Amino acid sequence: MIPKIMGILNVTPDSFSDGGRHRSPTDAIDAGLRMVEAGAAIIDVGGESTRPGARAVPVDEELRRVIPVVEGLARRGVCVSIDTRKARVMAEALAAGAMMLNDVSALTHDPDSLGVAAASDVPVVLMHMRGTPETMQEAPAYADVVAEVRAFLDARVAACVAAGIAEARLIRDPGIGFGKTLDHNLALLCNLPALGTPLLIGASRKALIGRLTGADVHSRLPGSLALALHAARHGAAWVRVHDVAETAQALAVWAACNPDLPPPG
Repeated sequence: MIPKIMGILNVTPDSFSDGGRHRSPTDAIDAGLRMVEAGAAIIDVGGESTRPGARAVPVDEELRRVIPVVEGLARRGVCVSIDTRKARVMAEALAAGAMMLNDVSALTHDPDSLGVAAASDVPVVLMHMRGTPETMQEAPAYADVVAEVRAFLDARVAACVAAGIAEARLIRDPGIGFGKTLDHNLALLCNLPALGTPLLIGASRKALIGRLTGADVHSRLPGSLALALHAARHGAAWVRVHDVAETAQALAVWAACNPDLPPPG
């Protein structure tokens, strides 16, 4: 399968790669529009950093950051995802035009988030994370990371279905870099088909590339492209990336060399 591209648009001062880049809603909207022109199928707007060690943002501040951007992009016909753990942010973003929910806690952080998702008709990304962004990299340990992440995602899908969310709306994300060591991340990446479908992979510019190559966060485009192509080869439905134009070009060339692949899911 040729994966669809989710473009990352953080409106935060402290995200690990693009924090502070978009100084105003207008700047963020313009950046989102450029990503769509470059090939993104959806723009993932986030107002709270979830990098390792990041602290939670008050809900009112998160809303102040994201709602003008969601509204501005939606008014221009852009398909928008809201990247949040908070039910109120989900609800207000949906009212502003968001068409997907992306929750790093798989709808476990806020007890009201399952209800918000069930009351909507949009796709929902359920991500695996061990602990919280503040604590997740404090000596993460698994007996079998692939089996445990699969079991978690299966359980969250079951909980969502029980809450009234159609299984066809649910997308799995193994949470590369979220409560995992380098070896854990590599084990997951080497066993993507074992994690269920449909699958979203977000590995763009992440620390595992730096640990493998020594590249700093702003020099990880080649590694990010390699991971996007690896995810595509192993059936991912979505890749979540910072570098949309470069990823779109890489996937287009890869797809041309694999003409029997089905189109994006």
